[in-house]
Amino acid sequence: MKRLFDIVVSLIAMIVLAPVLVPIMIILRFSGEGKIFYLQERVGQDNERFFITKFATMLEDSPNIGSGEHTLQNDPRVLPFGKILRKSKINELPQIWDIFVGKMSWVGPRPTTPSHHALYPEYYHKVMEDHVPGLTGIGSIIFRDEESILSRADDYEITYSQEIVPYKAELELWYKENRNFGMDIILILLTAWAVIKPKNGLLFKLYPNVPYLNLENIGENSNL
Repeated sequence: MKRLFDIVVSLIAMIVLAPVLVPIMIILRFSGEGKIFYLQERVGQDNERFFITKFATMLEDSPNIGSGEHTLQNDPRVLPFGKILRKSKINELPQIWDIFVGKMSWVGPRPTTPSHHALYPEYYHKVMEDHVPGLTGIGSIIFRDEESILSRADDYEITYSQEIVPYKAELELWYKENRNFGMDIILILLTAWAVIKPKNGLLFKLYPNVPYLNLENIGENSNL
């Protein structure tokens, strides 16, 4: 049922969103560096590498300059139009195609880059053996504002590896042990709500047994 849902809904979404996606593609083609899409290597099901599709929002050489694979708040590598796309998460919409062709699902563990994947504990790798990566998921909802969290940390690399990664791993393990089709639908709706109101806490009200971490305190000890 999950795969059928992914195919049908992604096809409908591409048709419905075409009046929005096509103008964005035209704007990207004639602005910034002229790139429309950005293919980024990620780790997916069975810990195999694949490429996700995004709208190009940053300088093409961004992984090799500045903060590398970490994007910070007000990151100078982000192109002017890209700021709008990233804030609204519209830059992720091309992954609807990835869902349609089977590389991803609407809901699942968010795929990480190979270097970030290596930071995760072994049990997280086993999570990725069982699940197709998702456009959204429990980690994506909770860390809707991850860029600002990393920006306020004294050392964003330590904060990411020692605080964010362990918590995300716990969240995805919880998802693996509790997921069902109804939960996936709720997580999709919560994702849409999080775009409008990032800090709403509704997820924890609906699922009080989800592992909790006060995000306001993340990064406070990253300089130790």
